[in-house]
Amino acid sequence: MTLTVDQLSLGTIGTNCYIVRRDEGAPDAVVIDPGADAGEIMSALDRAGAACGAILLTHSHYDHIGALTELAEVTGAPVWLPEGEHEVFRRPNDFFGGLGVSIRGYEGASTLLTGGETITVAGVAFEVSAVPGHSPGHLAYYAPGHLFSGDVLFAGSVGRTDLPFGSWDQLLGSIRALAEAYPSETIVHSGHGPATTLGDELGRNPFLAELRTS
Repeated sequence: MTLTVDQLSLGTIGTNCYIVRRDEGAPDAVVIDPGADAGEIMSALDRAGAACGAILLTHSHYDHIGALTELAEVTGAPVWLPEGEHEVFRRPNDFFGGLGVSIRGYEGASTLLTGGETITVAGVAFEVSAVPGHSPGHLAYYAPGHLFSGDVLFAGSVGRTDLPFGSWDQLLGSIRALAEAYPSETIVHSGHGPATTLGDELGRNPFLAELRTS
C-alpha cells in the first residue's frame, strides 16, 4: 500500500488537515483533524475524486476541531475521537470561549479511542497511540510509513506544554515512545508546518536533546 496524503492548511493559525487515501485512486478518504472550513475540505475531496469515509481527531484544541460537526453532518462519515477529551468536543465553547472563538460542539455518534487500538477506516489500517503532554488525551495515528502526530511533534519543534493539562515530562515520554515504536524514516505529518521524519527530529530537533543523551 502506498498512501496518498494531501495536506490542507486551514483556519487563522494554519492548522494542518490531512486527506488520506490508501492509494491515489481510492474512492474513500480519511480526514484527520478538520480544523476549519468544511467547504474547503469538501472541495479537496472532490478534487481527489473521493468520498469522506471517516474522520479522525488527534485532540480537541479549537484549531483542530472547528469543522468537525459540519463535515460529519454533510458527509455522514463515522467519527473517531480521543476518549480522554470527549467532553471538550461536546462543549468546546466552555473551554475556549475566552479566546474569542465560537465552535459548534460535536454531539453525534463517535467511537472513543484511548490508544493501543488498531482501526481500519477507508481501507487504511491505523495504529493508535496515546501521546499525552500537549493535551491529556492526545492521540497519534500511524499507517505504514506515515505518522499523524497532531501537536506532539513538529519539524524543528514540539507541542506546547504551557496550556491547561500540559506536561513536558509526558510530552517527552510520548515522543520517546513513538521513536521506539516506528522506523526513523517514518514521515511525520504534524498539526502545523511541513512534514519531517522521526529520524530527522531525533537527530536535530533542539527540544529533543534529552532523548539523544538518554
